[in-house]
Amino acid sequence: MWTDTSLAQLQEIFDYYSFNASISVASKIVKRIVKKSIILESNPFIGVKEQLLADRLFEYRFLVVTKYKVIYRFNDDIVRIVAVFDCRQNPKKVGKLKE
Repeated sequence: MWTDTSLAQLQEIFDYYSFNASISVASKIVKRIVKKSIILESNPFIGVKEQLLADRLFEYRFLVVTKYKVIYRFNDDIVRIVAVFDCRQNPKKVGKLKE
């Protein structure tokens, strides 16, 4: 399940690459992120624990897809993708993640 925040971030990624590269490039990047996240349905613990969110109530994990971290949590048998974080940013921004 994608949160509103993570969907908005996917849209921002698409918009950025559509403007700065092409719609084709933007589509490929977003499709790659979505496709990689599908593996979480059958393997929710495949991602690495996100240490920058270790103080939170839930355990957060992430997968890296190209330059992006797909940050998610798994509880109640549901994977919730909470953010798509650009790894080129300051990592401390992950700690400010609001869900």
